Amino acid sequence: MDSSSSEILVDAGSFRLYKDGHADRTGDMETVPAGFDADTGVTSKDVVIDAVTGVFVRLYLPPIQAATDDDGKTKLPILVFFHGGYFVVGSASCPKRHRNINDIVARARLIAVSVDYRLAPEHLLPAAYDDSWAALNWALSGADPWLSEHGDTGRVFLAGVSAGGNIAHNMTIAVGVRGLDAAVPARIEGTILLHPSFCGETRMEGEPEEFWESVKKRWSIIFPDAKGGLDDPRMNPMAAGAPSLTKLACERMLVCAASEDPIRPRERAYYDAVKRSGWGGEVDWFESEGEGHAFFVRKYGSSKAVKLMDRVIAFLAGH
Repeated sequence: MDSSSSEILVDAGSFRLYKDGHADRTGDMETVPAGFDADTGVTSKDVVIDAVTGVFVRLYLPPIQAATDDDGKTKLPILVFFHGGYFVVGSASCPKRHRNINDIVARARLIAVSVDYRLAPEHLLPAAYDDSWAALNWALSGADPWLSEHGDTGRVFLAGVSAGGNIAHNMTIAVGVRGLDAAVPARIEGTILLHPSFCGETRMEGEPEEFWESVKKRWSIIFPDAKGGLDDPRMNPMAAGAPSLTKLACERMLVCAASEDPIRPRERAYYDAVKRSGWGGEVDWFESEGEGHAFFVRKYGSSKAVKLMDRVIAFLAGH
């Protein structure tokens, strides 16, 4: 047996990356089918948006009530959501994420589009970014009747957890830099970054060395063509040569962090950079004390998870 096939380069608990480029996924790959959720009244369905790549989205629709527009159809905000998982694990059909999005859709009364992008290392980055960009444009083009009949492209939100928060930032910047491909004009009202994954070639004060080294090694495996390694603008939005944060296409932003998260120094630096950038929008910071990275996924229903979700719902409501 080739020794490279058994040499582990990264062991992140839920997955292992090997020297020969393959991965073993030991967690966070469970799935649950779309359908009607009796607890919230939300209905979901999966739609393949690219037959070649197999990329699909999971659409969520709350109970439709009284008509609100001139066409006699209820128009609801659109939330495009990107799941987390280091770009290596996770999916739009993960039971924990499915449950969370059902709750958000019911409470905020919006349509959600949860993106199932391709995972590394089988599909090296920038595949996940490309898939997410395609899904965003697909959603805002009204390609599905749920979106064309009930989606309000004048009230669009982007959100993501961990690696998905990184993607949400990059999609918001991409819209500002290049504009949407979709023919229908759209307005991104807000972007929510839930414990977004950022890093850089230079370790920051307060950033644990072991964690930083692990991220650096993982990034080199899943994105070998990254420009500048961890200073690729997609991982380090403050790196030299990164697009100006004034290009953020949203009008409001919510950056959420946890005090015990090793990524917290980067997230705070990002928040401070956005505030200093001259960007014309409004950015808010929400920090969960005594908790770690993406705790609200594992500790669903805990008091601090509820408090965080309450803040997210308030943001979606315009507060």
